[in-house]
Amino acid sequence: MRSAARFDLKGMNNMNGYKIVICGGGSTYTAGIVKDLIDQKDELGIRELWLYDIDKERQDTVAVVVKAVIDDLAPEIPLHVTVDPKEAFTDANFVMAQMRVGGLKMRIQDEQISLRHGVVGQETCGAGGMAYGMRTIFPMCELVDFCEEYACKDYWIVNYSNPAAIVAKAMHKLRPNARILDICDMPVEIEARMAEILGCELSDIEVDYFGLNHFGWFTNVRCKGVDVTDKLKEHVRKFGYISEASLNDALVKDPDWAHTFKNAATISTLFQDYLPNTYYQYYLLPDACVEYMDINNTRGMQVVNGREKRIFDASAALKRGEKVDLTQFYVGVHGRFIVDVVKSLAHDLRHRQLVIVPNNGAIENLSDDATVEIPAYITDRGAEPVRVGKIPRFYKGLIEQQDACEGLVVEAVIEGSYQKALEAFTLNRTIPSARVAKEVLDDMIEANKGYWPELK
Repeated sequence: MRSAARFDLKGMNNMNGYKIVICGGGSTYTAGIVKDLIDQKDELGIRELWLYDIDKERQDTVAVVVKAVIDDLAPEIPLHVTVDPKEAFTDANFVMAQMRVGGLKMRIQDEQISLRHGVVGQETCGAGGMAYGMRTIFPMCELVDFCEEYACKDYWIVNYSNPAAIVAKAMHKLRPNARILDICDMPVEIEARMAEILGCELSDIEVDYFGLNHFGWFTNVRCKGVDVTDKLKEHVRKFGYISEASLNDALVKDPDWAHTFKNAATISTLFQDYLPNTYYQYYLLPDACVEYMDINNTRGMQVVNGREKRIFDASAALKRGEKVDLTQFYVGVHGRFIVDVVKSLAHDLRHRQLVIVPNNGAIENLSDDATVEIPAYITDRGAEPVRVGKIPRFYKGLIEQQDACEGLVVEAVIEGSYQKALEAFTLNRTIPSARVAKEVLDDMIEANKGYWPELK
């Protein structure tokens, strides 16, 4: 395992900062993340910024917008765009990973195949999440190997590639010594909604939380050190994670997200101990979700016709020399959270964040090898998890079933096992029976030829 020595900040200043690589540079989120990097460029220290993707055409299109953002806000930062891993990762300090293996085309396919069988069609949960995870495991291994070969010895991969739970579990098994920190922005997005409900700043919020990625519960919420959990529970049971202050937020104005935030009210009324992650709607209310979803207008299609179209149109306009409102790509807490994590890793700031780690006793009555999402302090050596203690039987049962499902997905990919893939699909709460699980799996195998290993 490579040394986890502390970064020398004096040395860093002599080098004029860090080399930061965004892997998945062609993502529609890249411009917003770059803006958030620039916002904290002085505290972070950026020597150069690189975009890396295997899809040159797409990345070159997005890079036009990214370059415009940099030229507008921090023209002194050099931007490099490449499809060559050696170029990208040589001497890299931080790699921000946002891979989407198969692109939005495969996402849409995952959603539609699921919905054709009457089950949840979603990119990270259910059959779609398992399909996406099976596509992503080996490419993520390749990314780690690039970093081991080319990056500086104290590199960090900050991974927020979906489905984070499956990817993290696979890396713990296949690349256990990799310097990789797995995170997800959804809890922070929910915390932002909580802050709006309470009329405070996101920075005022601190939470206790346990579960798996996209499968967790907020146990306590504090605002400036004061416990506000009961106040939030009362609001969420009535209105979900929506407040009057949030009605003009771009996310809340989106009909799908509005529906998602409102569903938290139903879950919170049924299970009153804790406040749910919004993704629990797919596992606890799958019938209602399927009824709401439109196979001819899936979420992936909405992204293609919305966020993707906007950034492609902006790129084309910039190439024509036209003026573009770049602020449309700056919305949300997604980028700020990721950059805060990178900054805490770089400077040993010990920021308290939710991260995805092997359990190793943090939740006492879960197995050590469960891949949990819990609070941790982010240091230059990685995450220092906070002990959670024991959790009640109902939540333990939910989590153990889902963790077993995700573990079987990983084993199915590693072993090329059809049987383990079938077991994973059967265990998933979004799929009602083994018969349906087999039907969905068989269709997914056909659709994912060239992405999945052969299952026998």
